[in-house]
Formats: sequence, C-alpha cells, structure tokens
Amino acid sequence: MLTSIEQLVWNIERIYTFMIIGYVLLSWLPNARESFIGKALGRLVEPYLGIFKRFIPPIGGMIDISPIVAVFALQFIAYGVIAVIGFFGG
Repeated sequence: MLTSIEQLVWNIERIYTFMIIGYVLLSWLPNARESFIGKALGRLVEPYLGIFKRFIPPIGGMIDISPIVAVFALQFIAYGVIAVIGFFGG
C-alpha cells in the first residue's frame, strides 16, 4: 500500500511524463510549439530534456530519442525516491 507521499511522487512523475509526451507530439504539428501551450510546456520540459539532448545525438540526424531516455530516467528517479521513502518510512 502506498503512502500519500509515495502517491504524490507517482502523480508528479506521471504528470511530468505526460508533459514530455505532449511536448514531443507538438513538434509534429507545424507552429504548435509557438502556441501558448507549446511555450508553456517548453519552459517546463526543455530544461530537463536539454540534459539528455546534450549527450544523446539524434539517430540518422532526424530521430531524437532523448525524450524516451528522459522518461525512463524520470521513472528510475521516481522508483528511487519511493524506495528511499519506504526505507525511512517503515
């Protein structure tokens, strides 16, 4: 059974994952990133994605897999935080 803090961590991870997916999907639509939603998501997601884009080059010059790696890293971090909470919380 998850505590409320663990549930909060999962909810934050899930919301941020959906934000990353939404930001990636906006890149498929012309001028979508220049909209209000695109700019807002960019301000929230780009700093995190930028870490991965520096180290992971696009495949074939076109396919950027850094968001996929970023989502896996985010889930790994969430699992770690929950494990630490579970260790200290009982």
